[in-house]
Amino acid sequence: MDDLGPILAGWPVDAVAAGVTTAVEPVAAGGDLDWQTRIASVSKLLVAFASLVALEEGTLTLDEPAGPEGSTVRHLLAHASGLSFDHDRSSAKPGERRIYSNVGFEKLADHLAQRAGMEFERYLAEAVIEPLAMHRTVVRGSPAHGIDSNVGDLLRFGRELLAPTLIGGSTLADAIRPHFPDLRGVLPGVGAFDPNPWGLGFEIRDGKRPHWTGTTNSEATFGHFGGAGTFLWVDPVAGLAAVALTDRTFDKWAMAAWPAFSDEMLETYG
Repeated sequence: MDDLGPILAGWPVDAVAAGVTTAVEPVAAGGDLDWQTRIASVSKLLVAFASLVALEEGTLTLDEPAGPEGSTVRHLLAHASGLSFDHDRSSAKPGERRIYSNVGFEKLADHLAQRAGMEFERYLAEAVIEPLAMHRTVVRGSPAHGIDSNVGDLLRFGRELLAPTLIGGSTLADAIRPHFPDLRGVLPGVGAFDPNPWGLGFEIRDGKRPHWTGTTNSEATFGHFGGAGTFLWVDPVAGLAAVALTDRTFDKWAMAAWPAFSDEMLETYG
């Protein structure tokens, strides 16, 4: 496996760990892959995937009511419920705008827990974390942004997103296509887009410029970044997933370092 240490050494952070994997095995890594830290909004990918497991087993349906009046599970997953970013109030009608919402994912986790008859943390563990042997992944706070993990675990999750074993391929394919595709909205920290495509919990790169992934990532690339300076992307065209965790809050530095890193990974391993 190739060493990413020399590349990561140029990042303006004190601590960093990163890795790249195919659907079969990691191909490159750097830093302490066992370093457990808060993954911030990358947490939402785990909530979304647990919801997909729940859909397949019949615990949830996409179009059942959840969240504010007129909203559904689909609306919550796609940030289309109208709920505001961090306050339990509506800023728009469901399906009207893409409003990125931590509250929406907290309500989604609560709804799943109620339908499953168990705490969300237990459901996530049984549905995703334990089957994928993600032994260093744990919910410490809000399911929207309070999960801790490490690069090793997230690379396992990335392989699952490249070649799913816990859900059917058609279920994942539906989750990574745009839902409410015409909605405009803001990708926090990056900019406003019209439209701002989003899947069922997965942000979709599409034609967004600028973007936190690479300039050579395919438009089919999906994933999430976190405000704690973390990201996970999956490019199904290249057959690669990449993960990075740092100790520096997302800012302009990330918008410079991450795309260059991603382009290099795609050129070398894609």
